[in-house]
This record gives sequence, C-alpha cells and structure tokens, in this order.
Amino acid sequence: MLIIPAIDIKDGCVVRLTQGKFNDKKVYSRDPVQTAKHWVKLGAEIIHVVDLDGAKTGVPVNLEIVKEIAKNSAVKIEFGGGVRGIETIRELLDCGIYRVVLGTRAASDSAFLKKAFSKFKEKIIVSIDARDGFVSVEGWGASLKGLDVLKFASLLKEIGFKQVIYTDIAKDGMLKGPNIQGIKSLLKETGLKIIGSGGISSLEDIRKLKTLEKTGLFGIIVGKALYEGKFTLREALKLA
Repeated sequence: MLIIPAIDIKDGCVVRLTQGKFNDKKVYSRDPVQTAKHWVKLGAEIIHVVDLDGAKTGVPVNLEIVKEIAKNSAVKIEFGGGVRGIETIRELLDCGIYRVVLGTRAASDSAFLKKAFSKFKEKIIVSIDARDGFVSVEGWGASLKGLDVLKFASLLKEIGFKQVIYTDIAKDGMLKGPNIQGIKSLLKETGLKIIGSGGISSLEDIRKLKTLEKTGLFGIIVGKALYEGKFTLREALKLA
C-alpha cells in the first residue's frame, strides 16, 4: 500500500486546511520545493500536490512552484487544483508531472471527462471529494446535490477509469480517523482501485486501512498527521 505525503499550496506556502475551509489554515512551510525534497529524503515514492488557490479560482495559480517541484524531485508527482482544460493537462504532463488529478470539471462535465480519458488514459486520475454522500467541487466550496458518490464512481468505471482518489471532506484535517466504512462501500460497490484520503491520524489508522488492501485500497494520502508529527513518514512506510 502506497503512503503518499500531501503538499497543499496556498499563497506559495505549504498549508493544511480543516475540512477544506480556506479561513481555517495553518502554514507549515514557505518553501514547497524544499518540503517535497524532505518527503523524498524520508522515502516517499509519490507526492500528492494540490494548488488550493487554483481549486478555488478554476485556474492553476502556483504552477511555477509545481513545475519546480517536478523538476527537483526524483519521484512521481501527482498534481491537482484548478485543472479544467485539456491544454492544462498537457502542459502539466509536459513539464514532468506524473499524473494529473481532476475534480470540478470532471464531476460537472462528462463530455470533457470522456475526452480527457481518451487522450491521457492512466495519466489522469479523478478525485471524488465527498460531503454527506455527494460530490463537492470548486475547492470543496459547493456540492453537486444531483451527483452522489456511488453514481459518479460508476460513471468513471463506465468511461474506463480503474483508479480513483476518495476523500471524505468532513474527516479531512480533523485528525480523528478516516471514513473506513465509506471506503469499504466504494470498494465493494464499484470494484475500482482506491487511494483513500481524509482524517488519517495515527499508525493504528494505517493498520486498519491496510486490511482493505486485498479489496482494492492501494494507497493513502497523508497530510496533517505528518506535519503535526503524529508519526513519521518512515514509520508509515514501514507499516505499509
């Protein structure tokens, strides 16, 4: 099971939000490139980078920083946040991003989603950001009440996606444990392979999640717990 450190960027800094609330942030570093190098040094094989400003505005804002991270990191970088066009995906892949994460446009425009998949296949992955069972968009500031999580996941599978990222927004940044039942349900109902995210707070949480590896949970994204020192990346990697 992959342990994927998260680097969320806002105003050029590495931050963590609580439940995606932009007015509830904590700054951990003013140098995202150095932060990426730190996680690589500790053994990360892949890093999850999010442009929070981009997720909110609809256009990547911290693109130059992201390009520097990709250029200076000897591991895979997956990136999302404001990616809502084919050309943006192509630009990111051309500058060394391993995989592009789609959210808002993927959830709200199925024609775009199908076109993106036909062009890029496994070089893109969709993040299903869930609040109360429905998909959230625009930096988690709005919910698509007509689109529940399972319905969206089924559409992704129908298009041809084999992997998704699943985040429970209510759990994110709370350090109170992940939504294991939600992950189990998604695995059982869809048969998709999943990267789980949101609420991971301890090595015990990772132990519990590892039991789902056989049913398709192949990675987890860890953010606040690492930055708050709840455990080290090396400890998590050893356990996984």
